[in-house]
Amino acid sequence: MLRKGMQILNDPFKNKGTAFTIEERKKYGLLGLLPSCVRTIEEQADEIYRLYQSKNSRIEQRHLLMEVFNTNRTLFFYLMEKHIAEFMPVVYDPVIAEAIEQYNERYIKPQDAAYLSIEHPDLIKEELADAADGRDIRLIVVTDAEGILGIGDWGVNGVDISVGKLMVYTAAAGIDPSQVLPVSIDAGTNNEKLLKDPHYLGNRMKRVEGQPYFDFIDKFVDAVEGLFPKSLLHFEDFGRGTAARILDKYQDKILTFNDDIQGTGIIALAGVLGAMNISKEKLTDQTFLTFGAGTAGMGIAKMLYDELIRQGLTPEEAKKHFYLVDKQGLLFDDTPGLTPKQKPFTRQRSEFANADELTNLLAVVKAVHPTVMIGTSTQPGSFDEAVVKEMAAHTLRPVIFPLSNPTKLAEAKAADLLKWTDGKALIATGIPVKDIEYNGTVYQIGQANNALIYPGVGFGALAAEAKVLNDNMLAAAAHALSGLVDPEKPGAAVLPPVSKLTEFSKRVAERVAESAIDQGLAGDGITDAKKAVEEKIWKPRY
Repeated sequence: MLRKGMQILNDPFKNKGTAFTIEERKKYGLLGLLPSCVRTIEEQADEIYRLYQSKNSRIEQRHLLMEVFNTNRTLFFYLMEKHIAEFMPVVYDPVIAEAIEQYNERYIKPQDAAYLSIEHPDLIKEELADAADGRDIRLIVVTDAEGILGIGDWGVNGVDISVGKLMVYTAAAGIDPSQVLPVSIDAGTNNEKLLKDPHYLGNRMKRVEGQPYFDFIDKFVDAVEGLFPKSLLHFEDFGRGTAARILDKYQDKILTFNDDIQGTGIIALAGVLGAMNISKEKLTDQTFLTFGAGTAGMGIAKMLYDELIRQGLTPEEAKKHFYLVDKQGLLFDDTPGLTPKQKPFTRQRSEFANADELTNLLAVVKAVHPTVMIGTSTQPGSFDEAVVKEMAAHTLRPVIFPLSNPTKLAEAKAADLLKWTDGKALIATGIPVKDIEYNGTVYQIGQANNALIYPGVGFGALAAEAKVLNDNMLAAAAHALSGLVDPEKPGAAVLPPVSKLTEFSKRVAERVAESAIDQGLAGDGITDAKKAVEEKIWKPRY
């Protein structure tokens, strides 16, 4: 049935606001519902951008953009297309962390998300169907918000991360925004601040854990597969104890992706490969220290380990290149409380004469002389001058990635890393950093933000109608991104800039689709990766 009048104006997927022509206003029953002036999308965008520039803080800028998003998806993404580098940190990381913390106070609309309560497993299918409202859903980003960015457990507030991730999918890769569905699984929260907040909008109870929780996840996955059989299911910001278990269960059965494990691993691998292009060194000669052995840290270690094997090392040889450091210090095979993902990468105490002293980062760096140090610890300032200078004393071009975010949780500042290594460090950060001038050279700092990689990965898998998203497809994505680095330019970044996000997302998508085709995992009749990607790209135009 043709929607008319206020129905259209209240539908963000169909609304064009003042851009409706007189003919369209007559056709759709909009006469008298809009001011007389008919504007182009360019004029609308210019007006919104001027208003955006007038805001005094980035959270207010985000609030304005979300108002546009809630009322007119096409205009929102047209604006994103024109200002993607400027808008990315506002609609996504790092400002999204502040938005999540203020979700209760700023809640206006559900943003077409599905809110699922663990107390009502019998309603999952109905709730998903109601939220989809008849749309052909091809991409779902779901979170239970136990491990949001570096800020922890934020319960139902974390739905903003699902919304934000999907914004980036559309802005970067071109997935049709009417075909996406953000999902919040409200399993309770262990955040005492939220539990005591009378304005909190989620279940006011401690997190449900164990088998009841995983039973709910199983029912959710079954409902998704039944309702949206052609969709990619993207898991985001689940807790350390659940993310890997869910991925392990489903990654070989359905088209699914975990950004915290796989996305972080891909972007870190791409950054390290980019650094190798600059330093002219071999990946198989590196010694890797991961500081922070949680979900993200272990995803990175696994991706690097797999690449070493692809480059010719045996599993036993590859393992010798890794050292994990967590809050206890270096992780040994007898360290209490090891997770299944940590156990393959632990060391033996017999390898060290001073094993009992390796309880802090500096002691470990002195003992193992890493050439690549990656931080996912959320311990601000932990890559301090003593640690960095000790590392730099034993390698010509130290590769240092302080990836924790938001800004206040970063392990180090890029400017300090350059100063402490006399400009020799090859750096990627988890947050955007402006160019830095040091000793006459302008250094561009790569942003190891998952947003550089996951949109192309997911879109490529969807374009190819892939049956699963496997490690070979993920590796293809990492190599596609690292190949865009200019290794001969003084001060070159190890990763390409966010300003070229749409360009390299398309390249990544093509490589992922090509890998699916080569492995026989693509849909029937799909043999041309570039054609498959091009045909699926949505453009924000009226």
